[in-house]
Amino acid sequence: NAKFQGSMGGKKLNAPVVGIAADPATGGYWEVASDGGVFAFDAPFYGSMGGKKLNAPVVGMAATPDGGGYWLVAADGEVFPFGNAKFQGSMGGKKLNAPVVGIAADPATGGYWEVASDGGVFAFDTPFYGSMGGKKLNAPVVGMAAT
Repeated sequence: NAKFQGSMGGKKLNAPVVGIAADPATGGYWEVASDGGVFAFDAPFYGSMGGKKLNAPVVGMAATPDGGGYWLVAADGEVFPFGNAKFQGSMGGKKLNAPVVGIAADPATGGYWEVASDGGVFAFDTPFYGSMGGKKLNAPVVGMAAT
């Protein structure tokens, strides 16, 4: 029952779109580009990192459980909160074995997990359930979702 609310497809962008998050409050969604630009479709705009200097490209986003905000995550693990999303920590500035490729919100705690391409998982104000970091993978991890 997902409805098309629009997209940045066919529009001139400064950087490619790399992620999407659903707004549970409106049924709309946000798209995020690698430069941190956020585009809202039937969802409130809470801000973006577009036009700001980033140490690494943005690679994903996650909505807060109530849709009142969202987090952006960069490949270096830095997290950027907007709206009612709270900063709970990040891997930004820490040595990583592989770049971060995704973020997922924990609906129970309001925290979030980051995942790296080697399967390493980092928990911030949320339970840690394990990871594939340090284990042989057939292919890199490319994203994550919460259950």
